[in-house]
Amino acid sequence: MAVKMRLRRMGAKKAPFYRVVVADERSPRDGRFIDEIGYYNPLTNPADIKIDAEKAEKWLSNGAQPTETVKSLLKKSGIVK
Repeated sequence: MAVKMRLRRMGAKKAPFYRVVVADERSPRDGRFIDEIGYYNPLTNPADIKIDAEKAEKWLSNGAQPTETVKSLLKKSGIVK
């Protein structure tokens, strides 16, 4: 089972809001997930990013692979270099 850290889309039509989740890569984008580690709101200026560093580091050390977008969010929040 490959585990990914990815975004789960929430919010209304034309007003996206994302939660950063850890999920099996075979599950659908907005489907079942293992753990929720934070959120990302791209509509605010500047974008609002809140990620639990402890949970993120734990999942990265356990082998979870972040997607490109989540990897850039982790860099912006200072969790990954």
